[in-house]
Amino acid sequence: MKLPVLLKITAAAIALSASAAHADVKFGALYPFSGQLALLGEESARGLEIAVDEINAAGGIQGEKVVLVKGDAVDNNQAIGEARRLISLEKVSAIFGTYSSARSIAASQVAELTGIPYFELGAVADEVTGRGLKYLFRTNPYAKDMGKLVIDMVVDKIAPGLGKKPEELKIGIIYEDSSYGTSVSQHETTYAKEKGLNVVLSSGYPAATVDMSSLVLQLKQAGADVVLQTSYQNDSVLFLQQANEAGYKPSAVIGGGGGYSMQPTADAVGHDVIENVLDVDFTQFLVNTKATPGLEAFVEAYKKKYGTGPRSGHSLNNYVGAKALLESIGKAKDFEPDTIVEAVKAIDIPDGSTAAGYGIKFGENGQNERAAMMGMQWQGGKLIAVYPDAAAVSKLNVVK
Repeated sequence: MKLPVLLKITAAAIALSASAAHADVKFGALYPFSGQLALLGEESARGLEIAVDEINAAGGIQGEKVVLVKGDAVDNNQAIGEARRLISLEKVSAIFGTYSSARSIAASQVAELTGIPYFELGAVADEVTGRGLKYLFRTNPYAKDMGKLVIDMVVDKIAPGLGKKPEELKIGIIYEDSSYGTSVSQHETTYAKEKGLNVVLSSGYPAATVDMSSLVLQLKQAGADVVLQTSYQNDSVLFLQQANEAGYKPSAVIGGGGGYSMQPTADAVGHDVIENVLDVDFTQFLVNTKATPGLEAFVEAYKKKYGTGPRSGHSLNNYVGAKALLESIGKAKDFEPDTIVEAVKAIDIPDGSTAAGYGIKFGENGQNERAAMMGMQWQGGKLIAVYPDAAAVSKLNVVK
């Protein structure tokens, strides 16, 4: 008489086990989906979404389907509130984000205090990984990488192209004054000094500014041959438009960040204005693909999912970081925070083996020690890799 009961219990246990095997594991996707930074925030999130699609198509992680729960980091306060909601109400196992350095810094502090891993895939300010946090990891290159490459490009390419010694150039540094722009500008200043460059102006401004005419005038009066701008999209467009209106044409403009690497920026200012403007940023798409295996497949996946080509390399770099992190978590035994941390610390991906070109290996501070940026230039309405030479598909144009 007991056998049917045992069989019933066993069947129920099997059904429960099968259900658990097909459960969902939730991760937060915390980006600025609305507000001033929404365009690149959404573009960044698309890279994460494509990585999740591929992971789920391959069976998920630890036998579970990955589900993304979005949080809108429209400003610092909302980033904090959304991080709390994702952790306490949605019960996410980790948070991915966030593009904006200031919002990443604010939200990751919440995650750290609650013991939840926070994976930064796009913010570049030093402070993001400069706080000694246990649960924070950043896969992308950061401010130091950007500042150094900008100055290297001035010394190695621009000065020789102008027929001048580097110290003969007059450098103007302008930057949006949050932790992002400030970090990059400080590194630019440091490396410029090391290389003997003459910085004639260094000035910050609010990213939400609606008038940069006075800053353009200051650069013009200082005789800046080369302008380095660290910016978001709106202030990138504003500077290029108002410099053009004022008839200010330095020998080179080098943008730092996503504002200069977006097709909508080129469309907004006009292709004649942006022609030969340089940009140091994450890996973009017109690059030597021998250095970026998998890039073309990513572009096809993006087009299939969103019906258009990528708008910026931010999606690509978020994809590369997220895919590596999710694959590592898939090798762990559970989704406990400390288990995830140990799995992520074990990542060891060599340079030249990802679609972004750089490898992934985290240092003690949670920074990817193998992350690197590239130098690009707008040529013929397209953003083309020109530096370093191994990634270049065109020569860097210098207009005397």
